[in-house]
Amino acid sequence: MKPSADIGRLIEIMAALRAPQTGCAWDLAQTFETIVPYTIEEAYEVADAVSRGDLDDLRDELGDLLLQVVFHARMAQERGAFDFGGVVEAITAKMIRRHPHVFGPASSPRSAAEVAGQWERIKTEERAAQPQASAVGPSALDGAPLALPGLTRAVKLQSKASKVGFDWNDPQAVLAKIREETDEIEDALETGVSSAIEDEIGDLLFAVANLARHVKCDPEAAVRRANAKFERRFHYIEARLADRGQKPDDVGLEAMDVLWDEAKTREKA
Repeated sequence: MKPSADIGRLIEIMAALRAPQTGCAWDLAQTFETIVPYTIEEAYEVADAVSRGDLDDLRDELGDLLLQVVFHARMAQERGAFDFGGVVEAITAKMIRRHPHVFGPASSPRSAAEVAGQWERIKTEERAAQPQASAVGPSALDGAPLALPGLTRAVKLQSKASKVGFDWNDPQAVLAKIREETDEIEDALETGVSSAIEDEIGDLLFAVANLARHVKCDPEAAVRRANAKFERRFHYIEARLADRGQKPDDVGLEAMDVLWDEAKTREKA
């Protein structure tokens, strides 16, 4: 496949960066494993730009994410595995294969729900046709990569289990499970066994992700907003203390709590 002139230039730049004698020492030192954290970080920065509604930044972040694709493709090409054209060819074929209602001979309009169901059926058929790495064969939970962020993978696992009927029908039942998990954390805290405490906290986070799924809330997006809220309010505390010539470690928790509540009140106003 022949890429466009613009993408061709980007591919040339990456090839130059990876040239053994004349390339960039940092780029040459990278491997698939060392680049993965950057790939994940760039995907999150795309999500951040979307959440802020900053389309100029989104353009830049999409470029950074595209660079990650080009980087991985270049390293694969060096090993004789595939190149960027192969990546484009694979996704093009996949999109056509998974949209028979658009590209098939009997194309017809479908609802979003019907299209989603068809997409999942086609994915299941594709997985069934692939060699199985697991001795137990195909599983309803297949297709939830270990590299996903924990809360995102929890939702994906829960969604897959739900498709075969392993799910609650009422968010209130999930909320009851969350209360149960908090009780179990309290019991674990009394034992003082760190591994038991960690297990129970994990169960609680899994249950919270499940509740988020039931109310159609992305738990990763929710926790990112919570992080931003915490930063915003803590920065307010720092700013007010700085006005007094103080720092957080100069005052006690009680004084900072007063400023925290003040920040909350200002936000609501």
